[in-house]
Amino acid sequence: MIVQHNSTQPSEGLPLLDDVRQLTEELLAESALIPEARKGLLNRLTSYLVQKLAANEPISLNFICTHNSRRSHLGQIWAATAAAYFGLSNIATYSGGTESTAFNPRAVAALKRVGFQIENPGGDNPHYQVHYTSVAPPLVCFSKTFDDPVNPEKQFAAIMTCSDADENCPFIPGVELRLPLTYEDPKIADDTPEEATRYEERLRQIGREILYAFQLAFIKARGEK
Repeated sequence: MIVQHNSTQPSEGLPLLDDVRQLTEELLAESALIPEARKGLLNRLTSYLVQKLAANEPISLNFICTHNSRRSHLGQIWAATAAAYFGLSNIATYSGGTESTAFNPRAVAALKRVGFQIENPGGDNPHYQVHYTSVAPPLVCFSKTFDDPVNPEKQFAAIMTCSDADENCPFIPGVELRLPLTYEDPKIADDTPEEATRYEERLRQIGREILYAFQLAFIKARGEK
């Protein structure tokens, strides 16, 4: 059974795909599952969002992991979904790695299972089109380095989703906020009976945390208590 979030979606928010909206509201109702230490990190992201919103400045979020194949894409997609749900405009989300490979098909499959609509054009490094709403262009998700020309060069937040990338990428030019929001890699369960479960766990954890940070930003930006 879907547990509904006890606030209604803001009227300015975009209508999400039905299953994506249901999962979004379920994860918003699970904020108590987030450890306090993690909330401390997420509050830094919230503060960054609030500061930029108050200044009416564009917000660019670049989610970074080693191969830009799993966790960084999940972060990018959930941040775009959260911005759409809360009607927080002028937010662009990106992802990158310290090296490029491909958006892992296991992570793609996990997203599709929960309701995201994804088109695969094929190729060694497919430029997947990820739909979370029917009224906005899809995200184009493919593996790339964090400094790829499609990613922001300055005035952005670098959200480090894996400890390896955080440790091996000590300097990222143009960053306003660097946040070590690291997650366990679901690839440890690849080709095992736990594979689907681990990917769903990571998808839900990342979604839950990103939505928590965006919800607080939405509340604070409107002066609510």
